[in-house]
Amino acid sequence: MNDHRTLRVFLVAADKKNFAQVARELDMTPASVTRAIAGLEADLGVQLFVRTTRQVALTTDGAVYAAQIKPLLDSLDGARRDIMNANKVDEGRLRLSAPMWIGKTILPKVISDFNKLYPKMSFEVCLSDSLINIVDDDFDLAIRISLQPSDKYTIWRKICMMPRILVAAPGSRYASMDHPGFLKPDDCLAYSGEGRRENWVLSDGGSSMSITAGRAFSANSGEVLADWASHGLGVALLPGFNVAEHIRSGRLIHVFKGWAPPDLWLTLYYPPYQSLPPRIAAFSEFFEKHLQPLASIR
Repeated sequence: MNDHRTLRVFLVAADKKNFAQVARELDMTPASVTRAIAGLEADLGVQLFVRTTRQVALTTDGAVYAAQIKPLLDSLDGARRDIMNANKVDEGRLRLSAPMWIGKTILPKVISDFNKLYPKMSFEVCLSDSLINIVDDDFDLAIRISLQPSDKYTIWRKICMMPRILVAAPGSRYASMDHPGFLKPDDCLAYSGEGRRENWVLSDGGSSMSITAGRAFSANSGEVLADWASHGLGVALLPGFNVAEHIRSGRLIHVFKGWAPPDLWLTLYYPPYQSLPPRIAAFSEFFEKHLQPLASIR
């Protein structure tokens, strides 16, 4: 019997105070329980139990020893369980970072459907439109919408392209403009988490132009920018899926349709695993299957 098993036998005996009950709970014989406890006492050089014909009771040394080793043994069992679960497809915990909009509108159904297949899986989801450091912040994976990745120290998986469009409120002066060159920096709502201006590079397939955005309004949330644009504050440049509902409801319209910036990429980012843990690989496949339709939204 290994030391870990012997200590677990001791702790169960300390709780049950009856070797026969310990034997039944751990699927052992009473004699093997007695030998395990006796061997531990001989190894420590102290008596851990006072034995009677009906029950056993911890000695003072036994009570002190039980109190000291229980949290250590529980931590060891937890670490063993976690590492075993990490290599199962259907069990374990997944810590995930996602943009606000995806986290609110898409992830609930994806995770709910995934949980029906793998009910033993648990999730911790952190929503932020900022680009987090997946290694320093201890995430298993992150969903990102950005330009083509250039990070050499993480693993990334391209899910689909995310076309962006220019949108404004119907009836606003921006809706009547026929060329983005008429836009001024104050007219353009920038995506920025630090109040910085944004540079829009637009192309009509032949010529291109650059516009400064964010001199008057900026935010680090696509939802906020879409709402601002719908209230006539200016023109927003956002992924099509981010404003699809606004357009369907008539709160926003697609302006300057011949002009567009480079598409963004929707990717899954991972820490530098040698190979993806099965539960993360399974969720990635499931997520990609559900996200592909977004690529067609413009």
